[in-house]
Amino acid sequence: MRPLNAVNGSLSERIAEPELMNPSEGMPRKEYPRPQFKRKSYYCLNGEWDFAFDFSDSGAERGMMTGKGEYPLKITVPFCPESRLSGIGYTDFIPAVWYRRTLKVDEFPDERAILRFGAVDHSCRVWVNGVLCGAHRGGYTAFGIDITDALRKGDNVITVSARDDVRSHRQPAGKQSLEYSSHDCSYTRTTGIWQTVWLEWVPAAHLKRAAVTPHSSDGVIEARVFAERASGYLLRATAFYGDRAVGRAAAAFRGETASISLKLDEIRLWQPGAPELYDVVWELIDPRSMKTVDSVTSYAALRDVALTSRALTVNGKPVFMRLILDQGFNPEGIYTAPDDGFLKNDIELAMKLGFNGARFHARVFEDRSLYWADRLGYLVWGEYAFFDMELTPDFMADALPEWQEFMEQYWSHPCVIGWICFNETYFAHDLDDRVVRNFYRLSKALDPFRPVIDASGGIHYETDMFDVHEYTQDPVKLENYLLPMKEDEKAFHAPSSRYRGKAPLRKETYCGQPYWISECGGAFWNPGGHEKGWGYGVPENENEFAERYESLTGVMREHPRVCGFCYTQLTDVEQEQNGLYAYDRAPKFSSSVYERIRAANLAAAEIEKTGTNGEK
Repeated sequence: MRPLNAVNGSLSERIAEPELMNPSEGMPRKEYPRPQFKRKSYYCLNGEWDFAFDFSDSGAERGMMTGKGEYPLKITVPFCPESRLSGIGYTDFIPAVWYRRTLKVDEFPDERAILRFGAVDHSCRVWVNGVLCGAHRGGYTAFGIDITDALRKGDNVITVSARDDVRSHRQPAGKQSLEYSSHDCSYTRTTGIWQTVWLEWVPAAHLKRAAVTPHSSDGVIEARVFAERASGYLLRATAFYGDRAVGRAAAAFRGETASISLKLDEIRLWQPGAPELYDVVWELIDPRSMKTVDSVTSYAALRDVALTSRALTVNGKPVFMRLILDQGFNPEGIYTAPDDGFLKNDIELAMKLGFNGARFHARVFEDRSLYWADRLGYLVWGEYAFFDMELTPDFMADALPEWQEFMEQYWSHPCVIGWICFNETYFAHDLDDRVVRNFYRLSKALDPFRPVIDASGGIHYETDMFDVHEYTQDPVKLENYLLPMKEDEKAFHAPSSRYRGKAPLRKETYCGQPYWISECGGAFWNPGGHEKGWGYGVPENENEFAERYESLTGVMREHPRVCGFCYTQLTDVEQEQNGLYAYDRAPKFSSSVYERIRAANLAAAEIEKTGTNGEK
């Protein structure tokens, strides 16, 4: 009998990119959408679908799910109907939409057909041949629906409905405008399908996802691997570095979960700007025949995140966070990147300027954005679409389950160094206080290995790091603002968050956590551009802009208790024109200004000079 830890086949056979079963010239976004959980093949359903607006939200009553209703328009999936890339470009409020397309099935393998969606905003239902197969609530996270039992040989009609009501205050909507037009820091909305749709055939017993937790100091990758109908089956894991197998382990499934510890023979650490990745193969083994019934390929890294009283550390080394605020919008696809290279380019633009990471701000980014961050060694704070929301019980009924899905989706990416639950929350009610505390505690229970911030730039009640949003354009004012903490380090007299005129329930207390300014800068710069554009200050010329950037970041870098900053922002977004690049990613400044920004970012920070643990 072949031993359970045997490795069959070459590395190239096991780690190859999945084969697209229906290649089509001009098909948008056809790259495999789940880089950390790749199967051998997939059927991409991006491209042209039939489409209908449903302004009265009466489509179900009119039988639209049968596919026989009126679908007068064509839309290019995965782009939302508000976008130009969709072929529609309708930007008013859209309460409901319908999609339809035909899927031809020539033969039925002895497997299950899983229809997968990267994201649908907001409440989605899926029918095949008029049979309701499943539903999902939440506009930002991926989901799959088993459609096997509704399929038939030949043509099959898939219909998808989506409801979306950002003005309800019940659903998380990020920076989507609650008014007719975009305004201030609220932008064009996204409705319906906005990430890739694809089909995978999987065995009846199959792997579903893996939650990977690295322990770099021990050279171990731990994982919980989840499966369907796999009770009593075995899990085999093999790690590769280059062409070499450098770790093997096996475990039994208890119910639908197997826990495994993969000890690595070669220790190579993932560091900011210097990422090292291991390829990993997960195999589901039938214990009766010892045959592999399902396998996926993935990757993992050795990367530990921890906190001292002063700094965030990666693999024991203090890292000054030189971050950029990245909202991920673009003029053609809005939420959805025109192509995969666009996602990579955004990260490379930031890294060329000396930034070592980003806040992926107020929404859930595509998995492939995280993939490029993993591969490029780019730090990411994961945050959800909580922005300007009312924390009612109805809101929580939708938000809490998707927050957990979001954490599961981001979990295994080594680039993710922490979680931000809310953004700029200035609470005045006891219910709000309890909600934020509960989100923080839930996040810590789910992930004890990364720091959690309860409310970035808002009022902190329970938080691992203390962050503020400070948009002063005057470096002297910023230095004075931070002076109390600098003069009396032992007492930890840190400046509190700014409440922007809103009355909190109670004053927050700083307890000596690592301190950083997670939004700053934001200077407007667009000479001759949008007359209604705005930012947080208008320099007279490029030289003044560069001097302001150098001075503000210098104050933060040189402070002994400030462990990072996040500059607003990478690009302009519609009327908010305070980006370092234009909305279309074109340069806004001369090359000499970009060189000065890069030099300012790369200058050594005080916390990086104080020893391996960020302490004097």
